[in-house]
Amino acid sequence: MKLKEVIPILEEMTPLSYAEGFDNVGLLVGDYDLDITGILVCHDALEAVIDEAIEKKCNMVVCFHPIIFSGMKRITGKNYVERAVIKAIKNNIAIYAIHTALDNHQEGVNKIFCNTLGLTNTRILIPKESYIQKLVTYAPKNKANDVRQALFNEGAGAIGNYDLCSFTSEGTGSFRGNESSNPVIGTALNYEEVEEVKVEVIFEKHLQGKILKALFALDYYEEKAYEIYNLENKLQNVGMGMIGELEEAMDEIDFLQMVKAKTGTGGIRHSALLGKEIKRVAVLGGSGSFAIGAALAQKADAYITSDLKYHEFYQAENQIVLADIGHFESERYTKNYITEFLSKKITTFAVILSTVNTNPVNYL
Repeated sequence: MKLKEVIPILEEMTPLSYAEGFDNVGLLVGDYDLDITGILVCHDALEAVIDEAIEKKCNMVVCFHPIIFSGMKRITGKNYVERAVIKAIKNNIAIYAIHTALDNHQEGVNKIFCNTLGLTNTRILIPKESYIQKLVTYAPKNKANDVRQALFNEGAGAIGNYDLCSFTSEGTGSFRGNESSNPVIGTALNYEEVEEVKVEVIFEKHLQGKILKALFALDYYEEKAYEIYNLENKLQNVGMGMIGELEEAMDEIDFLQMVKAKTGTGGIRHSALLGKEIKRVAVLGGSGSFAIGAALAQKADAYITSDLKYHEFYQAENQIVLADIGHFESERYTKNYITEFLSKKITTFAVILSTVNTNPVNYL
């Protein structure tokens, strides 16, 4: 397979449009026409990981964190980022990053986190905004069901736990084609009126191209009338963090010890214990101080994340237990998920889980 054939599989796993605007995801290094011989999946594409890829004959590295995050004015090998990039280019190894695209996915980083802790009844903590669009189009009455089905087939009409959602209303459409037209209904230069159905469906923004392609492929009109609107609705199944419940409430100390054991962290920094049981738990893999307010608003008993600063622990306000388990530890099983997904989709070459420990933090 060529690299350009692998990328759609990665985007099937997690659309890059799910990523946050500040992020740098997708193909960072590599030629789209490169013939891929093996994929190494890692957390951070450090120089040691590139060495591992060379040793294991993998010429593509799929990493969670982007090794290139901000702009680079020169590549001279003066730091760990530049050294990794130089070695990848010299050895014709592609690097592809996923990061917040998988953070925001309903089956991604935070779902994996929830599963690790045994949480049930999970939902997104901070749903993604400005990501839902609505398509409005018009079709002859006898073609309306065909139009809806074609749009549904491409993912339109999904709302939370429901699919095949649409709204239709009937009316009269009018048109007149010019001398260059070739109307399916009526004839050129003649005014026509048709009993029509207005079809309305919503969809996630990244599906727009596929949905319009399906619409244009239908043969009921030579020209399709349609409108697309950006909606203010929040996308409930995509976004940062998750919240769920333990099957049974736990003592605070027992809960934190369970978190420590299941995430393999070397230590947990936490706010004051409140002397109450833990039942509802919010999580956010990676740096999560920005979501403390959301965890409080949804009445979580505990919020598990990383990279909390001194003064941010005060935001617990004696209402919630805040726990910082470490950045790497909060995302550590993500690369396993990526490896398992790609291994099921790709059978022509090996997809290998990196054995290099890229966690820069050590504990005594």
